[in-house]
Amino acid sequence: MSNTKNTSESQSSRETRNSHDSHESHSPTEHAADGDRPSPIEVLRQARDQLAELTGLAPESVSSFEQTEEGWSLEVEVLELARVPDTMSLMASYRVELDPEGQLTGYRRVRRYERGRADARGGR
Repeated sequence: MSNTKNTSESQSSRETRNSHDSHESHSPTEHAADGDRPSPIEVLRQARDQLAELTGLAPESVSSFEQTEEGWSLEVEVLELARVPDTMSLMASYRVELDPEGQLTGYRRVRRYERGRADARGGR
């Protein structure tokens, strides 16, 4: 009888340990809480998602991306006004700033242009 009791107690303690161990495993989204910085691709995805949620505009591409002392800075191209033909659609570039964990801290439209037009300014 005591052997049965010991077996059930040890089985119970194993289940408790296994349950505790599974709670200690880290999911991929927990890395920022551990002090790790998100990867550049995670930052890029977060920036696009957060900008889309705030503006209601769907990002089409990211034209610049850099890590700064304050976090991250991106320039995101969005379709602001669809027109026919598509080359006449109005596009906009938004400067998006994020903190080191990838949370959006600010954005602003830096230019607006027709999709089919080349820049007269050379580099931008």
